[in-house]
Amino acid sequence: KAELRERLGLDRSWPEQYADWLWGVVQGDFGTSLQGSERTVLEDLKTRIPVTMELGIIAVIVGASIAIPIGVYSAVRQDTMGDYSARSFAIFALAVPSFWAATLIIAIVIPKLGLPSIPIRYHGLFEDPVENLKQMWIPGVILGVALGGAVMRLTRAQMLEVLRQDYVRTAWAKGLQERHVVFRHATKNALIPVITLIGLQVPVVVGGSVVLESI
Repeated sequence: KAELRERLGLDRSWPEQYADWLWGVVQGDFGTSLQGSERTVLEDLKTRIPVTMELGIIAVIVGASIAIPIGVYSAVRQDTMGDYSARSFAIFALAVPSFWAATLIIAIVIPKLGLPSIPIRYHGLFEDPVENLKQMWIPGVILGVALGGAVMRLTRAQMLEVLRQDYVRTAWAKGLQERHVVFRHATKNALIPVITLIGLQVPVVVGGSVVLESI
């Protein structure tokens, strides 16, 4: 036991252990895995980070694809039933924990609807793209909806602000069609902060997918 503690550095104080680990990280050495093998942590990360990155990219694409159109529609149709529904959906997406939604879908939704169960063995994207997408689309959608709530609310707020600008009123006064005013004049300017938010949420999505991946 004493030899093992000395080899792992556990015989030193916590600050010393942390400083030693941090110095190793700076040099690209994350230590050795303790799960019954002599593999380095870096080797484990190399096999697992691509999976997390793929899930994060799918979630961002799904979230943006859902949130931006609904946010634009909600702003253009302000205070209508569609607007109230979109805002309620955004709050729901923000409030529901992704791990709870994942458990609910696996335990109830998939069996009740008779959908094919998620494959147990992982298939790499380049090994078998079809089986890989069968595994990744459900967690990707769950995580994307959670991301979409914040993006949807910001899109709506930015669109409402832009639609009140003078140049948009001028476009309306010229008699331009609604789709030209909304998509050519308003949406392009409204999406600037939205794209910034999506970029800032990428690391949050990647880091927050650990529990969802386990489920």
